[in-house]
Amino acid sequence: MRIAISAESTVDLTNELLKQFDIHTVPFSVILGDEAKLDGEVSNQVLFDYVKNTKKLPKTSAVNQFQYEEHFKALLNNYDVVIHFTLSSEMSSAYRNAVLASNEFNGKVFIVDSRTLSTGIALLALHARKLASEGVDPSEIVNKVKALIPNVQASFVIQSLDYLYKGGRCSKLAMFGANLFHICPQIVVKEGKMDAGKKFRGKYFDVVSQYVDETLEEFNNPDLETVFITYPSLDDETNIVNMVKEKLIKRGFKNIYPTYAGGTIASHCGPNTIGILYINK
Repeated sequence: MRIAISAESTVDLTNELLKQFDIHTVPFSVILGDEAKLDGEVSNQVLFDYVKNTKKLPKTSAVNQFQYEEHFKALLNNYDVVIHFTLSSEMSSAYRNAVLASNEFNGKVFIVDSRTLSTGIALLALHARKLASEGVDPSEIVNKVKALIPNVQASFVIQSLDYLYKGGRCSKLAMFGANLFHICPQIVVKEGKMDAGKKFRGKYFDVVSQYVDETLEEFNNPDLETVFITYPSLDDETNIVNMVKEKLIKRGFKNIYPTYAGGTIASHCGPNTIGILYINK
């Protein structure tokens, strides 16, 4: 049986990884004022310049029912079944829209609410692809990946609260205090929602180092097969990413994939945000 593995652009995988793992995507939209772009058509730097110049965040729009129907229809021309992973239903209407669209395909399209975001979704999609390659039945694949959802460790550390404040996710006082005292908050995905985690202080390089160490210590039973290092942009990209990779290599991870967060995720967290994402058994 030919099984298509699908997700939205919020899966944040490179084109090379999408091709390598045969994962298909359908894009969210990013809206800059009166101009709408598909996620992936506009660079993160353009988004950040827009915020700097207008003092407003870009808006993001979930895939609608019609777009899902067209996406699933195209996939079913080449596959027998589609297993589609959505951005957490706590963060977006994507899951509801995808479910409505799936009803048109007589049980050939399965929708999984990832309860996470970014390459946290990718971890589930990669596991589904592995099971599909082993000949596992689609219904069993869905059940197995759903059981894995609580084990997805998805977190990030953010240099500035400016974007969270503009998006209504923190108060002006909290933003001012964090910026004044150089506090970098951790954002953790819990039960499908973004939640505040630990707070780190100091230079951002040192903050990221501490964040990685403490994350690996807290979620200390990782599946060492795969880990993602995901970020929209970094001022000191080479040094920071290399430092994180060294720590992950030392921990024993086999496949370490740095990826850029796409426009949908970048619009909500801003620059100088980085996370490590893996399955914690």
